[in-house]
Amino acid sequence: MTIALLLTLAALAIVDSTSFGTLGIPVFLLLSSQRSQVSRLMIYLATVAIFYFLVGVALMLGLSTLLESFGDVLHSRGAYMVQLALGVGLFALSFRFDPKRRKKLGKPEHRFEPRVGGPRAMVTLGLTAGLLEVATMVPYLAAIGIMTTSKLTATQWVPLLVAYVLIMILPPLVLIGLRGVARGWLEPKLERLRAWMAKHSASAVSWALAIVGFLLARDAAVYLFFR
Repeated sequence: MTIALLLTLAALAIVDSTSFGTLGIPVFLLLSSQRSQVSRLMIYLATVAIFYFLVGVALMLGLSTLLESFGDVLHSRGAYMVQLALGVGLFALSFRFDPKRRKKLGKPEHRFEPRVGGPRAMVTLGLTAGLLEVATMVPYLAAIGIMTTSKLTATQWVPLLVAYVLIMILPPLVLIGLRGVARGWLEPKLERLRAWMAKHSASAVSWALAIVGFLLARDAAVYLFFR
């Protein structure tokens, strides 16, 4: 386990922490909840964190089994060429989510404003958000792939997964703490953040794809050209 690996995983976790499920929905819920209902928002965040952790464990075990069977192939020059092409492809794809391009295509703007409900509703919302983001959790999948190819043991990757999901939900936890001590000062800023996220959601997707594409391409390029 190297410092470069830890920094890469931390960068991917930070990207994941800005997704709609880990930051957007909590901001909406925080603005629509009273202080007495913060515990329900915590249920939502715990559900998202547990969901991501369990998906990560399943993927790590599945990929580990795959590596045991096809390890030599996956560590071959051809496999890293595929990873490089994937990274470059994701970086190029990020430009298609540019807000100006979306506006030219005439795509309608989607607005989603969740509300705080009971504990069961918060668990359902957390699972729904996780399931909807499974297909787009590119940073997380990249992190799983990097940890798998690094041949980490379970005693190494389990704590890394825990740290990853904690970083993912750290921003809304910080906002909850700030709201508790400075609600009047914070809420206008959260309103502006909500408006900004609604306006720049496509741009956020574009940046996420660009960052993950760069990290994948960089990892493959180091193996292919600098070893």
